[in-house]
Amino acid sequence: MALAGMLAFLATGIAAQCLRPDLDWMRVPNSFYLIGPWGGMVRAGYYAMALALALLGVGAYSELAPAARSAAPLLLFVMGGAALALTAIVTTDTWNHPPTLHGYVHGVAAQTAFLCTATAMLLQSWRLRGDARWRRWFRPAFPYAALCFVLLWVQAFWRALPRGLSQKALILLMLGWLLGAAWQLLRGHGEASA
Repeated sequence: MALAGMLAFLATGIAAQCLRPDLDWMRVPNSFYLIGPWGGMVRAGYYAMALALALLGVGAYSELAPAARSAAPLLLFVMGGAALALTAIVTTDTWNHPPTLHGYVHGVAAQTAFLCTATAMLLQSWRLRGDARWRRWFRPAFPYAALCFVLLWVQAFWRALPRGLSQKALILLMLGWLLGAAWQLLRGHGEASA
């Protein structure tokens, strides 16, 4: 189910880029696709991804050996999912309009979703070392998660980057790790990975 939710998020995100030629995908952040035509479809994708994050956290926690488990990644995945759902519910501020409370809440929720998810990916990858079945997947998963974590901060502080392009690239990179983790969980073991 987590894998299906992630694929739904990816599909709605790609569809929104094609269905909204009025938005400049290089400049416009994903939040703008939640407003106007096809916004309901994009929100459905966000909700699917929110559920997928929680399910991934639960799945990883239950699959790892007891000695390798940690509640921290699980809680961070759940918090990331909840923040993503809130991001979809609360409307963002748009350019040329004064700031609003709902826009502020949307922004904080979006940043919380990114930060919680990237941190959960990093911590979950690190915990793979403690399970003999998953240890081989640690080698690709941890550096990939660390790269996503670093790029999250680069995207947050390097304001000269095109906002839409940099955000979408980060989302795709993080989604790559999440899809890989969900696929490994679906297979039910980590031995053949790496």
